[in-house]
Amino acid sequence: MTLLDIFPSLRASTVPRLDPAVWPTDTHYDGEGRITLAGVALHDIADQYGTPVRVLDETEVRERCRAYRKLFPDTEIVYAGTALMLRTVARWVAEEGLAVQVGSAGELEVALAAGIDPRRIILQGNGTPFDELRTAVNAGVGRIVVSSLTEITLLASLATRPQQVLLRVAPGIEVPGRSRFGFPLGSESCAAAVARIIAQPKLILSGLHCHLGAQIHDPDLYGEAIRRMIGEMAWIHAEHGILLTHLDIGGGHAVARRGGDAELNLHELADILEDALDAGCARHHFPRPVLAMEPGRAIVARAGVTLYRVLAITEVADGGTCVIVDGDTAGRDDVSALVVNRHPAGPQLTASVAGRHGAAGELIAAEVRIPADLRAGEVLAVPCTGAYHPCAAGYRTAGRPPVVAVAHGRTEQLLRRETTADLLMRELAR
Repeated sequence: MTLLDIFPSLRASTVPRLDPAVWPTDTHYDGEGRITLAGVALHDIADQYGTPVRVLDETEVRERCRAYRKLFPDTEIVYAGTALMLRTVARWVAEEGLAVQVGSAGELEVALAAGIDPRRIILQGNGTPFDELRTAVNAGVGRIVVSSLTEITLLASLATRPQQVLLRVAPGIEVPGRSRFGFPLGSESCAAAVARIIAQPKLILSGLHCHLGAQIHDPDLYGEAIRRMIGEMAWIHAEHGILLTHLDIGGGHAVARRGGDAELNLHELADILEDALDAGCARHHFPRPVLAMEPGRAIVARAGVTLYRVLAITEVADGGTCVIVDGDTAGRDDVSALVVNRHPAGPQLTASVAGRHGAAGELIAAEVRIPADLRAGEVLAVPCTGAYHPCAAGYRTAGRPPVVAVAHGRTEQLLRRETTADLLMRELAR
Protein backbone atom coordinates (compact mmCIF):
# COMPACT_ATOMS: atom_id res chain seq x y z
CA MET A 1 0.00 0.00 0.00
CA THR A 2 1.34 3.43 -0.98
CA LEU A 3 0.64 6.87 0.38
CA LEU A 4 -1.67 7.48 -2.59
CA ASP A 5 -3.77 4.58 -1.32
CA ILE A 6 -3.84 6.07 2.18
CA PHE A 7 -4.44 9.64 0.99
CA PRO A 8 -6.30 9.45 -2.34
CA SER A 9 -7.07 13.19 -2.35
CA LEU A 10 -3.42 14.14 -2.91
CA ARG A 11 -2.81 16.41 -5.87
CA ALA A 12 0.29 16.73 -8.04
CA SER A 13 2.88 19.24 -6.83
CA THR A 14 6.15 20.74 -7.96
CA VAL A 15 9.05 18.34 -8.40
CA PRO A 16 11.78 19.07 -5.82
CA ARG A 17 15.06 20.39 -7.16
CA LEU A 18 18.55 20.07 -5.79
CA ASP A 19 19.06 23.31 -3.91
CA PRO A 20 22.66 24.51 -4.45
CA ALA A 21 22.60 26.08 -0.99
CA VAL A 22 22.54 22.68 0.75
CA TRP A 23 23.68 20.05 -1.77
CA PRO A 24 27.26 19.55 -3.00
CA THR A 25 27.94 21.38 -6.24
CA ASP A 26 28.43 18.17 -8.21
CA THR A 27 25.02 16.69 -7.33
CA HIS A 28 22.68 16.01 -10.26
CA TYR A 29 19.85 13.86 -11.56
CA ASP A 30 21.13 11.38 -14.14
CA GLY A 31 19.29 10.12 -17.22
CA GLU A 32 17.48 7.51 -15.14
CA GLY A 33 16.20 10.10 -12.68
CA ARG A 34 18.59 9.06 -9.89
CA ILE A 35 20.55 11.53 -7.76
CA THR A 36 24.27 11.29 -8.40
CA LEU A 37 27.16 12.81 -6.48
CA ALA A 38 30.56 13.21 -8.15
CA GLY A 39 29.36 10.90 -10.92
CA VAL A 40 28.21 8.11 -8.58
CA ALA A 41 24.54 7.23 -8.04
CA LEU A 42 23.68 7.57 -4.37
CA HIS A 43 21.38 4.57 -4.61
CA ASP A 44 24.34 2.45 -5.74
CA ILE A 45 26.34 3.61 -2.73
CA ALA A 46 23.47 2.60 -0.44
CA ASP A 47 23.37 -0.83 -2.07
CA GLN A 48 27.13 -1.33 -1.86
CA TYR A 49 27.83 -0.06 1.66
CA GLY A 50 24.44 -0.46 3.30
CA THR A 51 22.48 2.16 5.16
CA PRO A 52 22.71 4.42 6.97
CA VAL A 53 25.88 5.70 5.36
CA ARG A 54 27.45 9.14 5.21
CA VAL A 55 28.84 10.16 1.82
CA LEU A 56 31.50 12.85 1.58
CA ASP A 57 32.39 14.72 -1.61
CA GLU A 58 36.17 15.19 -1.68
CA THR A 59 36.05 17.86 -4.38
CA GLU A 60 33.52 19.90 -2.40
CA VAL A 61 35.80 19.89 0.65
CA ARG A 62 38.81 20.91 -1.39
CA GLU A 63 36.93 23.65 -3.26
CA ARG A 64 35.71 25.18 -0.03
CA CYS A 65 39.26 25.21 1.32
CA ARG A 66 40.39 26.97 -1.86
CA ALA A 67 37.55 29.48 -1.65
CA TYR A 68 38.64 30.51 1.85
CA ARG A 69 42.25 30.86 0.82
CA LYS A 70 41.30 32.93 -2.22
CA LEU A 71 38.96 35.27 -0.35
CA PHE A 72 41.30 35.67 2.64
CA PRO A 73 44.80 35.60 1.14
CA ASP A 74 46.46 37.28 4.13
CA THR A 75 44.62 35.23 6.75
CA GLU A 76 45.70 31.88 8.15
CA ILE A 77 42.86 29.43 7.50
CA VAL A 78 42.67 26.74 10.17
CA TYR A 79 40.34 23.78 9.72
CA ALA A 80 38.36 23.20 12.93
CA GLY A 81 38.73 19.44 13.08
CA THR A 82 35.97 18.94 15.63
CA ALA A 83 33.51 19.28 12.74
CA LEU A 84 34.81 16.04 11.20
CA MET A 85 38.22 14.61 12.07
CA LEU A 86 39.25 11.70 9.88
CA ARG A 87 42.78 11.07 8.65
CA THR A 88 41.79 11.44 5.02
CA VAL A 89 39.89 14.68 5.63
CA ALA A 90 42.83 16.09 7.58
CA ARG A 91 45.08 15.20 4.67
CA TRP A 92 42.73 16.89 2.17
CA VAL A 93 42.66 20.18 4.05
CA ALA A 94 46.40 20.14 4.70
CA GLU A 95 47.08 19.57 1.01
CA GLU A 96 44.95 22.65 0.32
CA GLY A 97 47.17 24.74 2.59
CA LEU A 98 45.08 24.83 5.76
CA ALA A 99 46.35 24.42 9.30
CA VAL A 100 44.34 22.19 11.66
CA GLN A 101 42.72 22.92 15.02
CA VAL A 102 42.11 19.97 17.35
CA GLY A 103 40.15 19.82 20.59
CA SER A 104 41.23 16.54 22.15
CA ALA A 105 44.05 14.01 22.30
CA GLY A 106 42.06 11.81 19.92
CA GLU A 107 41.76 14.53 17.30
CA LEU A 108 45.44 15.33 17.76
CA GLU A 109 46.41 11.69 17.17
CA VAL A 110 44.29 11.57 14.01
CA ALA A 111 45.93 14.74 12.70
CA LEU A 112 49.41 13.40 13.43
CA ALA A 113 48.53 10.05 11.83
CA ALA A 114 47.48 12.00 8.72
CA GLY A 115 50.99 13.43 8.50
CA ILE A 116 50.07 16.98 9.55
CA ASP A 117 53.12 19.03 10.55
CA PRO A 118 52.71 19.52 14.35
CA ARG A 119 53.72 23.14 13.95
CA ARG A 120 50.58 23.60 11.84
CA ILE A 121 48.32 22.27 14.61
CA ILE A 122 46.47 24.35 17.20
CA LEU A 123 45.19 22.63 20.35
CA GLN A 124 42.14 24.33 21.85
CA GLY A 125 39.73 23.00 24.43
CA ASN A 126 37.56 24.19 27.29
CA GLY A 127 39.86 23.12 30.11
CA THR A 128 42.41 20.78 28.54
CA PRO A 129 43.56 18.13 31.08
CA PHE A 130 47.16 17.45 32.05
CA ASP A 131 47.60 14.29 29.96
CA GLU A 132 46.36 15.97 26.78
CA LEU A 133 48.56 19.00 27.35
CA ARG A 134 51.51 16.68 27.82
CA THR A 135 50.71 14.85 24.60
CA ALA A 136 50.51 18.14 22.71
CA VAL A 137 53.78 19.44 24.17
CA ASN A 138 55.61 16.20 23.41
CA ALA A 139 54.25 16.23 19.85
CA GLY A 140 55.53 19.77 19.27
CA VAL A 141 52.14 21.36 18.61
CA GLY A 142 52.60 24.85 17.26
CA ARG A 143 50.08 26.74 19.40
CA ILE A 144 48.07 25.86 22.48
CA VAL A 145 45.01 27.90 23.44
CA VAL A 146 44.47 28.33 27.18
CA SER A 147 41.20 29.43 28.74
CA SER A 148 41.87 29.00 32.46
CA LEU A 149 44.56 29.78 35.01
CA THR A 150 44.83 26.06 35.75
CA GLU A 151 45.77 25.28 32.15
CA ILE A 152 48.49 27.93 32.28
CA THR A 153 49.98 26.37 35.42
CA LEU A 154 49.84 22.86 33.98
CA LEU A 155 51.35 23.91 30.68
CA ALA A 156 54.16 25.78 32.41
CA SER A 157 55.06 22.62 34.32
CA LEU A 158 55.18 20.59 31.10
CA ALA A 159 56.99 22.86 28.66
CA THR A 160 60.64 21.93 28.17
CA ARG A 161 61.13 24.27 25.22
CA PRO A 162 59.48 27.55 24.16
CA GLN A 163 55.75 26.95 23.61
CA GLN A 164 53.54 29.43 21.80
CA VAL A 165 50.34 30.17 23.67
CA LEU A 166 47.12 31.91 22.63
CA LEU A 167 44.93 33.31 25.39
CA ARG A 168 41.25 32.65 24.84
CA VAL A 169 39.16 35.73 25.56
CA ALA A 170 35.48 36.62 25.51
CA PRO A 171 34.98 39.90 23.62
CA GLY A 172 31.59 40.51 25.25
CA ILE A 173 29.58 40.38 22.02
CA GLU A 174 26.02 39.13 22.33
CA VAL A 175 25.54 36.19 19.95
CA PRO A 176 22.69 33.64 20.17
CA GLY A 177 24.18 30.38 21.42
CA ARG A 178 27.48 32.16 22.11
CA SER A 179 30.48 30.47 23.63
CA ARG A 180 30.67 30.73 27.42
CA PHE A 181 34.41 30.26 27.61
CA GLY A 182 37.31 32.69 27.63
CA PHE A 183 38.57 35.44 29.93
CA PRO A 184 36.33 38.55 29.65
CA LEU A 185 38.21 41.37 27.95
CA GLY A 186 39.30 44.06 30.41
CA SER A 187 38.63 41.87 33.45
CA GLU A 188 40.94 41.26 36.39
CA SER A 189 41.01 37.56 35.52
CA CYS A 190 42.18 38.34 31.99
CA ALA A 191 44.93 40.61 33.32
CA ALA A 192 45.97 37.90 35.78
CA ALA A 193 46.12 35.30 33.01
CA VAL A 194 48.32 37.55 30.87
CA ALA A 195 50.67 38.16 33.78
CA ARG A 196 50.86 34.45 34.64
CA ILE A 197 51.79 33.47 31.08
CA ILE A 198 54.39 36.18 30.76
CA ALA A 199 55.95 35.12 34.06
CA GLN A 200 56.65 31.62 32.70
CA PRO A 201 60.00 31.48 30.84
CA LYS A 202 58.96 28.63 28.53
CA LEU A 203 55.58 30.08 27.56
CA ILE A 204 55.37 32.62 24.76
CA LEU A 205 52.16 34.64 24.66
CA SER A 206 51.85 35.14 20.91
CA GLY A 207 48.27 36.32 20.61
CA LEU A 208 44.61 36.25 21.56
CA HIS A 209 41.92 33.78 20.55
CA CYS A 210 38.12 33.96 20.67
CA HIS A 211 35.17 31.89 19.56
CA LEU A 212 31.98 33.92 19.30
CA GLY A 213 29.54 31.04 18.85
CA ALA A 214 27.99 28.83 16.18
CA GLN A 215 26.01 29.47 13.00
CA ILE A 216 26.87 33.19 12.90
CA HIS A 217 25.63 34.89 9.74
CA ASP A 218 26.29 38.54 10.66
CA PRO A 219 29.85 39.41 9.57
CA ASP A 220 29.82 42.65 11.58
CA LEU A 221 30.16 40.61 14.77
CA TYR A 222 33.61 39.44 13.70
CA GLY A 223 34.63 43.00 12.86
CA GLU A 224 33.59 44.20 16.29
CA ALA A 225 35.49 41.32 17.92
CA ILE A 226 38.65 42.31 16.07
CA ARG A 227 38.41 45.93 17.13
CA ARG A 228 37.93 45.00 20.78
CA MET A 229 40.70 42.40 20.79
CA ILE A 230 43.20 44.78 19.19
CA GLY A 231 42.39 47.18 22.00
CA GLU A 232 43.32 44.48 24.50
CA MET A 233 46.50 43.65 22.61
CA ALA A 234 47.48 47.32 22.70
CA TRP A 235 46.86 47.38 26.48
CA ILE A 236 49.07 44.31 26.95
CA HIS A 237 51.81 46.00 24.95
CA ALA A 238 51.57 49.18 27.00
CA GLU A 239 51.39 47.33 30.33
CA HIS A 240 53.98 44.60 29.77
CA GLY A 241 56.00 45.65 26.74
CA ILE A 242 54.94 42.43 24.95
CA LEU A 243 53.91 42.76 21.29
CA LEU A 244 51.34 40.11 20.39
CA THR A 245 51.50 39.09 16.73
CA HIS A 246 48.52 36.73 16.28
CA LEU A 247 44.78 37.31 16.44
CA ASP A 248 42.56 34.23 16.04
CA ILE A 249 38.84 34.96 15.65
CA GLY A 250 37.72 31.32 15.70
CA GLY A 251 34.95 29.94 13.51
CA GLY A 252 31.19 29.55 13.77
CA HIS A 253 30.46 30.53 10.16
CA ALA A 254 26.80 29.84 9.40
CA VAL A 255 25.87 27.41 6.64
CA ALA A 256 22.40 26.72 5.27
CA ARG A 257 20.73 23.50 6.39
CA ARG A 258 17.64 24.09 4.26
CA GLY A 259 16.94 26.32 1.31
CA GLY A 260 16.40 29.90 2.39
CA ASP A 261 18.48 29.66 5.57
CA ALA A 262 20.81 32.56 6.29
CA GLU A 263 24.50 31.96 5.58
CA LEU A 264 27.62 33.94 6.34
CA ASN A 265 28.56 35.92 3.22
CA LEU A 266 32.30 35.39 2.91
CA HIS A 267 32.80 38.28 0.48
CA GLU A 268 31.23 40.66 2.98
CA LEU A 269 33.24 39.09 5.79
CA ALA A 270 36.50 39.69 3.90
CA ASP A 271 35.73 43.40 3.50
CA ILE A 272 34.63 43.81 7.12
CA LEU A 273 37.71 42.07 8.51
CA GLU A 274 40.02 44.32 6.49
CA ASP A 275 38.20 47.45 7.64
CA ALA A 276 38.20 46.29 11.26
CA LEU A 277 41.93 45.55 11.22
CA ASP A 278 42.71 48.93 9.67
CA ALA A 279 40.44 50.79 12.08
CA GLY A 280 41.54 48.94 15.21
CA CYS A 281 45.23 49.22 14.48
CA ALA A 282 44.96 52.91 13.56
CA ARG A 283 42.96 53.75 16.68
CA HIS A 284 45.37 52.03 19.06
CA HIS A 285 48.58 52.67 17.08
CA PHE A 286 49.15 48.94 16.99
CA PRO A 287 50.97 47.03 14.23
CA ARG A 288 48.77 44.77 12.14
CA PRO A 289 48.69 41.23 13.60
CA VAL A 290 48.50 37.97 11.66
CA LEU A 291 44.80 37.10 11.45
CA ALA A 292 43.56 33.51 11.73
CA MET A 293 40.09 31.98 11.43
CA GLU A 294 38.85 28.45 12.08
CA PRO A 295 36.02 27.29 9.78
CA GLY A 296 34.98 23.70 10.35
CA ARG A 297 31.30 23.19 9.59
CA ALA A 298 31.66 25.66 6.68
CA ILE A 299 34.29 23.39 5.10
CA VAL A 300 32.63 19.98 5.40
CA ALA A 301 28.91 20.38 6.12
CA ARG A 302 27.67 20.78 2.55
CA ALA A 303 30.10 18.12 1.33
CA GLY A 304 28.22 15.45 3.30
CA VAL A 305 25.04 13.57 2.39
CA THR A 306 23.60 10.86 4.64
CA LEU A 307 21.61 8.00 3.11
CA TYR A 308 18.83 6.10 4.88
CA ARG A 309 16.57 3.28 3.74
CA VAL A 310 12.85 3.63 4.31
CA LEU A 311 11.43 1.03 6.70
CA ALA A 312 7.82 2.17 6.98
CA ILE A 313 5.42 5.02 6.27
CA THR A 314 2.81 5.70 8.93
CA GLU A 315 0.16 8.18 9.94
CA VAL A 316 0.86 9.82 13.31
CA ALA A 317 -1.43 11.10 16.07
CA ASP A 318 -1.67 14.67 14.77
CA GLY A 319 -2.87 13.42 11.40
CA GLY A 320 0.48 13.89 9.70
CA THR A 321 2.73 11.42 7.96
CA CYS A 322 6.00 10.04 9.31
CA VAL A 323 8.62 8.10 7.37
CA ILE A 324 10.61 5.67 9.53
CA VAL A 325 14.16 5.01 8.31
CA ASP A 326 16.95 2.70 9.43
CA GLY A 327 19.19 5.35 10.98
CA ASP A 328 19.11 7.71 13.90
CA THR A 329 18.64 11.41 14.41
CA ALA A 330 21.24 13.92 13.37
CA GLY A 331 20.62 15.98 16.48
CA ARG A 332 18.47 18.48 14.56
CA ASP A 333 15.35 18.45 12.43
CA ASP A 334 16.00 21.57 10.37
CA VAL A 335 17.31 19.64 7.36
CA SER A 336 15.71 18.45 4.13
CA ALA A 337 15.44 15.03 2.51
CA LEU A 338 14.92 13.64 -1.00
CA VAL A 339 14.35 10.21 -2.45
CA VAL A 340 17.46 9.26 -4.45
CA ASN A 341 16.46 6.34 -6.63
CA ARG A 342 13.97 8.18 -8.87
CA HIS A 343 12.94 11.63 -9.96
CA PRO A 344 9.69 12.31 -8.05
CA ALA A 345 7.53 13.78 -10.79
CA GLY A 346 4.14 12.83 -9.34
CA PRO A 347 2.05 13.94 -6.35
CA GLN A 348 3.83 14.77 -3.11
CA LEU A 349 2.97 15.37 0.51
CA THR A 350 4.64 16.90 3.54
CA ALA A 351 6.03 14.47 6.09
CA SER A 352 8.51 14.11 8.90
CA VAL A 353 11.39 11.62 8.88
CA ALA A 354 12.30 9.72 12.06
CA GLY A 355 14.98 7.17 12.88
CA ARG A 356 14.03 3.78 14.21
CA HIS A 357 16.03 4.33 17.41
CA GLY A 358 14.91 7.93 17.98
CA ALA A 359 13.29 8.93 21.26
CA ALA A 360 9.83 10.47 21.34
CA GLY A 361 9.75 13.76 19.50
CA GLU A 362 13.19 13.37 17.90
CA LEU A 363 13.22 13.69 14.14
CA ILE A 364 15.81 13.45 11.40
CA ALA A 365 13.88 15.96 9.31
CA ALA A 366 10.60 17.82 9.69
CA GLU A 367 8.17 19.08 7.07
CA VAL A 368 9.92 17.66 4.02
CA ARG A 369 8.28 17.03 0.66
CA ILE A 370 8.24 13.35 -0.32
CA PRO A 371 6.63 11.38 -3.14
CA ALA A 372 3.10 10.36 -2.25
CA ASP A 373 3.87 6.84 -3.47
CA LEU A 374 7.06 6.43 -1.43
CA ARG A 375 7.60 2.77 -0.54
CA ALA A 376 9.56 0.84 2.05
CA GLY A 377 13.01 -0.07 0.70
CA GLU A 378 13.58 3.20 -1.13
CA VAL A 379 16.48 5.43 -0.14
CA LEU A 380 16.30 8.96 1.25
CA ALA A 381 19.22 11.40 1.25
CA VAL A 382 19.66 14.13 3.86
CA PRO A 383 22.06 16.86 2.65
CA CYS A 384 24.35 19.16 4.60
CA THR A 385 25.36 16.42 7.06
CA GLY A 386 29.12 16.49 6.63
CA ALA A 387 29.68 18.03 10.07
CA TYR A 388 28.67 16.97 13.59
CA HIS A 389 26.62 14.03 12.36
CA PRO A 390 27.56 10.73 14.02
CA CYS A 391 24.12 9.14 13.36
CA ALA A 392 24.18 6.93 16.43
CA ALA A 393 27.27 7.13 18.65
CA GLY A 394 26.29 3.95 20.51
CA TYR A 395 22.72 5.04 21.31
CA ARG A 396 20.66 1.90 22.06
CA THR A 397 23.85 -0.06 21.33
CA ALA A 398 23.61 0.78 17.64
CA GLY A 399 26.90 1.07 15.77
CA ARG A 400 27.91 4.22 13.94
CA PRO A 401 27.61 4.22 10.15
CA PRO A 402 30.49 4.17 7.67
CA VAL A 403 31.84 7.21 5.87
CA VAL A 404 32.40 6.88 2.13
CA ALA A 405 34.28 9.44 0.05
CA VAL A 406 33.35 10.09 -3.58
CA ALA A 407 35.45 11.76 -6.25
CA HIS A 408 35.57 11.57 -10.05
CA GLY A 409 33.14 8.67 -10.31
CA ARG A 410 34.85 6.54 -7.67
CA THR A 411 34.13 5.65 -4.04
CA GLU A 412 36.47 4.96 -1.14
CA GLN A 413 35.42 3.86 2.33
CA LEU A 414 37.10 6.10 4.91
CA LEU A 415 35.46 4.67 8.01
CA ARG A 416 33.88 1.23 8.28
CA ARG A 417 30.57 0.53 9.95
CA GLU A 418 30.80 0.00 13.69
CA THR A 419 29.55 -3.46 14.59
CA THR A 420 28.04 -5.00 17.69
CA ALA A 421 31.34 -6.85 18.12
CA ASP A 422 33.12 -3.48 18.27
CA LEU A 423 30.79 -2.34 21.03
CA LEU A 424 31.17 -5.59 22.99
CA MET A 425 34.96 -5.30 22.89
CA ARG A 426 34.66 -2.48 25.42
CA GLU A 427 32.86 -4.76 27.90
CA LEU A 428 35.19 -6.06 30.62
CA ALA A 429 32.95 -7.68 33.23
CA ARG A 430 31.48 -11.13 32.63
